[in-house]
Amino acid sequence: MYFLDVEESFASAHQLRGYKGKCENLHGHNWKVCVTVCGAELDPIGMLMDFGDLKAILREELGKLDHCFLNETPPFDTINPTSENLAKFIFEEIDTRLPQNAHVYAVRVWESERCSATYQKAEKK
Repeated sequence: MYFLDVEESFASAHQLRGYKGKCENLHGHNWKVCVTVCGAELDPIGMLMDFGDLKAILREELGKLDHCFLNETPPFDTINPTSENLAKFIFEEIDTRLPQNAHVYAVRVWESERCSATYQKAEKK
């Protein structure tokens, strides 16, 4: 299995619904996102996919979240804009845009330098 990682960042504000503490208040983060893509087969020139293409897809998806209030941005207008939910949302959006030989393995979202959440689909048994 081959794995590729790309990282990008975006800035946005949110407030956590139903949370009792400081994060229930409006606040912002400079989020960092790492997408890991995997696949078993390489293309004819020996690549799973072009890093530039993967970065462009990630930048485009993160552009929808950049410099906005997440609580007013679908789907976070109905689901809580937690790091966990952001990771799953980014995973699902990017997975639909990859070449046939590749799929998203995991998405990790940092809301600060030392706090992150990762979404990865469970292995089928």
